Amino acid sequence: MGVVPDRIERETVLRHPAERVWAALTTAEGLSQWFGSVAEIDLRPGGRAYFRWDDLDAESVATITIVDPPHRLAFRWPVEGWPGDDAPLTLVTFTLEPVAEGTRLRLVESGFAQAADHVARSAHQANSQGWAAELGDLETYLDAAA
Repeated sequence: MGVVPDRIERETVLRHPAERVWAALTTAEGLSQWFGSVAEIDLRPGGRAYFRWDDLDAESVATITIVDPPHRLAFRWPVEGWPGDDAPLTLVTFTLEPVAEGTRLRLVESGFAQAADHVARSAHQANSQGWAAELGDLETYLDAAA
């Protein structure tokens, strides 16, 4: 089976200033346009973020850990597919860096290796595909709103 990768890393350059990208990541209005169907966020360390995907009939609750506008946002949320309420948490970190073309957005989700092998593998695969799709949706949303 091999070792379950512990992290997902994605990097993309968005043709928009960091402040616009930050708003898309940190406001309910912004998030609900690209990250799920419904989003609520209490933007402070220890604050709660709620995400719902109507098409998947899925939802997730995250706890904000880092708020450093407009540079870094991090939250912890449960590993997908874990039975019960005591799922291990992964850490999702968005880092924004101004570049000539706009903003380099780096996403890292780490902590999969702490889950049971089959659950971790499935969650890692699902989230790898999910983040690729969601970041594509983010770019589409920002470009359309420009």
